[in-house]
Amino acid sequence: MQKNTVRVWDLPTRVFHWLLAVCIVALVATAYIGGNAMAWHLRLGYAVLSLLLFRLVWGLVGGRWSRFGSFIYAPGTVLRYLKGQGKPEHSVGHTPLGAGSVFALLIFLAVQVGSGLMSDDEIAFSGPLTRFVSSETVEKASWYHTQVGQWIVIGLVVLHLAAILFYSWRKMGLVAPMVHGDKEIAHPVPSSRDDALSRIGAAVVLAVCVAGVTWLVNLGTP
Repeated sequence: MQKNTVRVWDLPTRVFHWLLAVCIVALVATAYIGGNAMAWHLRLGYAVLSLLLFRLVWGLVGGRWSRFGSFIYAPGTVLRYLKGQGKPEHSVGHTPLGAGSVFALLIFLAVQVGSGLMSDDEIAFSGPLTRFVSSETVEKASWYHTQVGQWIVIGLVVLHLAAILFYSWRKMGLVAPMVHGDKEIAHPVPSSRDDALSRIGAAVVLAVCVAGVTWLVNLGTP
């Protein structure tokens, strides 16, 4: 059977994915190292916030298979997929099951970063928004950030890695397309746009997101 080479993941999506992965690993490491490493923990948190804002925008205007509209599935579609009744296009980008994992990770990362912005370790470091909220809110945010949120994020990352290993065992490679962007598809489907203009647009979007996070952080500086 002849297969079609399809550009599934555009370069901005791939760069986002790997930068986010590196930042999450570094965030966990710096949190457990503590001490002066916490300064980097804060910076990495700001980087993750910038990446999440970028992904939010890119999910609306990015490549065909990076847009949220391509992997928002109705509950009935997910159930049919679990029963082995999925459609061919479900195997192109995020599957109905994988989409749930992606949204869960993005949402809980956003909550984790948000709680970090209002957290205080009561030693030397505090989030830039602590001065705008009550001490009770700071206490709750700090508790969630350190006692609850981090374990949810770690659990979702472990689940994500387990899914990759499972699909690799099933000969449904997920890693390679996230490296070079292309996937071999048995049926014709449209490719994601991934040209110079879209990449420049992505760089502009990321720059705006970084500027917005920088403004937010500076807003909390006395």
